[in-house]
Amino acid sequence: MTVSPPTGISVTGRSRWGDRLVGYPADRAQTYRRSGEWTDRPLAARLQDTVERFPDRPAVVTDVDSMTYARLDIRSDQIAAGLLEIGLTPGDPVLFQATNRMETILLWYGCIKAGLVPVATLAAHRGHEIGHISRAVGAVGHVVEAGLSFDLVAFAHEQAQDHPTLRTIVTIGDTVGSQGTSAAEHLGADIAPGDARARVAEVQSTIDPLDVVAFQLSGGTTGVPKVIPRLHVEYWDNARLYAGRLGWSEQTRVAHLIPIIHNAGISCGLHAAHSVGACLVLATADVTQAFALMARERATDVLIGHGHYQAVASPAFDLVRPYLHTVVLSGAKVARGLFDRVDDGETRWAGQLFGMSEGLFTVSRRDSPAQARSTTVGTPIADHDEIRILEPSTESDVADGEVGELACRGPYTIPGYFDAPEHNRSAFTSDGFYRTGDLATMVAIDGVRYLSIEGRIKDLINRGEEKINAEEVEQLLVTHPQVQNAAVVAMPDPRLGERTCAYLVTVDDEPLSMNEIREHLATLGVAKFKWPERLEFLAEFPQTNVGKIDKKRLRADIVAKLAPTSDQ
Repeated sequence: MTVSPPTGISVTGRSRWGDRLVGYPADRAQTYRRSGEWTDRPLAARLQDTVERFPDRPAVVTDVDSMTYARLDIRSDQIAAGLLEIGLTPGDPVLFQATNRMETILLWYGCIKAGLVPVATLAAHRGHEIGHISRAVGAVGHVVEAGLSFDLVAFAHEQAQDHPTLRTIVTIGDTVGSQGTSAAEHLGADIAPGDARARVAEVQSTIDPLDVVAFQLSGGTTGVPKVIPRLHVEYWDNARLYAGRLGWSEQTRVAHLIPIIHNAGISCGLHAAHSVGACLVLATADVTQAFALMARERATDVLIGHGHYQAVASPAFDLVRPYLHTVVLSGAKVARGLFDRVDDGETRWAGQLFGMSEGLFTVSRRDSPAQARSTTVGTPIADHDEIRILEPSTESDVADGEVGELACRGPYTIPGYFDAPEHNRSAFTSDGFYRTGDLATMVAIDGVRYLSIEGRIKDLINRGEEKINAEEVEQLLVTHPQVQNAAVVAMPDPRLGERTCAYLVTVDDEPLSMNEIREHLATLGVAKFKWPERLEFLAEFPQTNVGKIDKKRLRADIVAKLAPTSDQ
């Protein structure tokens, strides 16, 4: 099929977002451009640079498929043209609910090439989250994966009902093609590559580098997740700086296990690998499959989240150890035994990462001593990243070695959440530093200042890299007619790091079953990973001296209850 290049494409400039999009101050923007930490070209053009340099090198490998950069480029061009052909227009936001598959990568780049804006939701999100997010950004498209334990295709149709903007559903893994959907596997496949390239080129000529290239999501510290706008001018460079810190090249083979549509997946996996011509070895969270794929493809580098620390400590990891040169650990403090298992001081190097969808990445430096790499999360990846450690609830800096709230700003740290003026007033300092809510300190080792994360102010539960907002779950639990009050805390878990425990006060002092709670949350359309995995019942909650629920005592209570006894 031949498709004529489009005419009259409307400019996809940032102006359509109006004051919902917070801009960077002009002086900082100028500094970032001069330093090379910002590049005034659309992200698709940056990918094209790599394609032209390394057309025949492998770009992505999965357990069932592989693509060179040339093939990735042609197919994502066709998908871009196909997305425009089914009625999407440049600037339309597109929700992503898909796992680590080749089609997910192709659709991500296809959307960006078509001038569409991917919205990085999770396959685990349900109506409670998707309904809010899709309306917040005015989503028009919805990418869903078929064949999972939850029917996302039917879910997408349900979400589109009575939705003001959502009208286009694209499926992955549904090659037969459900009614009212378009299958990614066939999208644009009959469009001649030259015609698809012409269409992409015309769209890209209208892209404003200061426009939104993708929407990521916060961990959701107050209610449902906040929307994070990432821009063409900085998003690829964020990944390029990360790759540069680790010394990646076209010879590197980067394995990634956690969801690719997470910011870590895009910035540390997909874009970082492709910024230098490396190969992305796209695995899944199933370590049996992941380690076998990594060994088969001889992966040289991998990011390991806290949810996989236990797997790394197991004999299964021995399958991939001979091929790995670099292991980056992220999500929790690293035990020295685990660090020594992945860093032998000779052929294998280990370091740590701290990052967030809002921006700041700190990563261990290659030349840092083992003490710094095992006990801190390194230093910022950009020269113009700025860090302050503040006395909580103030704008006063604490001294090095003292614990305070981590605040940051820089070339790829957002100056404001999307369409959230009230929240932005408390989330940023008067001089534009983002308040992360993490407790941190600066540690000097051999004259170098390193960042150490000491906990968090924000009431988040880190369940295998999925951030669960305790307040959000509490608000949902108290809508049950039998629940008078709820307090949600993290309980330790050897595999996932943390799980959710809900302390409940009921109206009649009678306990509820776990099934009753699960049915309630399912009816509300709450993502399953947020559901409590343990219930504790109290007649009343312990109070602090200012009358607030004493969650510190509740956390200590559940830790004590889970601690092994002497006869175990």
